[in-house]
Amino acid sequence: MGLLRAFLFFLISAGMALAGTTPLQPIIDAAAPGAVLRLQPGHYAGPLLLSKPVHLIGGAGVHVTGQGQGSVLTLDAKDIRVQGLHVTGSGDSHETKDAGITLTKSATGAVVQGNLLQGNLYGIDVHGTRDALITGNVIEGRQGHRMNQRGNGVYVWNAPGTVVEGNDIRWGRDGIFVNTSKRNVFRGNRFRDLRFAVHYMYANDSEVSGNLSIGNHLGFAVMYSRHVKVLDNVSVGDRDHGVMLNFTNRSEVRGNYVQEGAKKCLFVYNAHKNRITDNRFERCGVGIHFTAGSERNDVTGNAVVGNRTQVKYVSTKWLDWAIAGRGNYWSDFVATDLDGNGIADGTYRPNDSIDQMLWQQPAARLLLGSPAVQMVQWAQSAFPALTPGGVMDSAPLMRPVVIDVPVWGASHGG
Repeated sequence: MGLLRAFLFFLISAGMALAGTTPLQPIIDAAAPGAVLRLQPGHYAGPLLLSKPVHLIGGAGVHVTGQGQGSVLTLDAKDIRVQGLHVTGSGDSHETKDAGITLTKSATGAVVQGNLLQGNLYGIDVHGTRDALITGNVIEGRQGHRMNQRGNGVYVWNAPGTVVEGNDIRWGRDGIFVNTSKRNVFRGNRFRDLRFAVHYMYANDSEVSGNLSIGNHLGFAVMYSRHVKVLDNVSVGDRDHGVMLNFTNRSEVRGNYVQEGAKKCLFVYNAHKNRITDNRFERCGVGIHFTAGSERNDVTGNAVVGNRTQVKYVSTKWLDWAIAGRGNYWSDFVATDLDGNGIADGTYRPNDSIDQMLWQQPAARLLLGSPAVQMVQWAQSAFPALTPGGVMDSAPLMRPVVIDVPVWGASHGG
């Protein structure tokens, strides 16, 4: 055994590549801290445990395959790097979070870069560590289970400082699910065919920016969190909501673009003191829906374009969505700008008492064509004081904000 360890240490020290027929766990165990293990193309058997700071570097044709139990690779020391591996064959237990790659609480500063993870229950589980970097990976989850029974592409639990950027995540349950964490950054990822693209629960002081969500059930969901920045994301064809704030406070939603067919572009539920600025909400069932007592939110500079219902908000009081003389752009508002300052001359009121009645009693839609309903609508437009309250915009914009879709892809399945 001593001769075997000495030979393995010689291979590592000499920087020799390891062939696919080489048993990999003894090589890892014999490696000195800081060693770089470069794998030749081939199939390597997992599961593997990295319990010291080593770099495991693969490339084209390097496969690491688990045996259908537990996680395939477990990183259990600081400053580990895992790069360029094709990882398959995790177990199927949600209780133990079986994953392609698991980072334990000891994996501080780990880097997981440029790997292909396919068919594992969870793609990457970042569990209790700090300052991990998950970048440039392709993560494809399972398709055989019902969506809610699948694992997440990246699961972040109590992992402050974790950065997840530039990954392509498809299938599985949620693209990134973060729970009970803080100071995380999720940036520049693409999400397809998932339940939620990004799902926050009890995660504070964090950022989700520059991501692309295509054809998921819901794009970007921030729940039970505060001080979260949702910036410059794009949601294309997500089914239910593009952006959702649920029990989310003191956060910022800026520069996002939601388009094409969601039931609600923006859904705000019992969320307070948030800044919602310079977004574009286009071609949804409802452009912006505020409910459950959401109050003291700043809503300005947004473009609300071509939605079947531009705003859904029930109140007996007026809520002005203009701040310091700057409101929002409304595609259905025919307005003039006589002084040419970019602000419309009139006030926009998106909803009247008929709208509110229809939300509460959908069956009343059958009466929309009746002369009595048309008379009420005309009276409210001619005499705004008759309108029962709700959203108004005293300084509507004449031009909408323009936001580009990332080159990465803007069509379903692209």
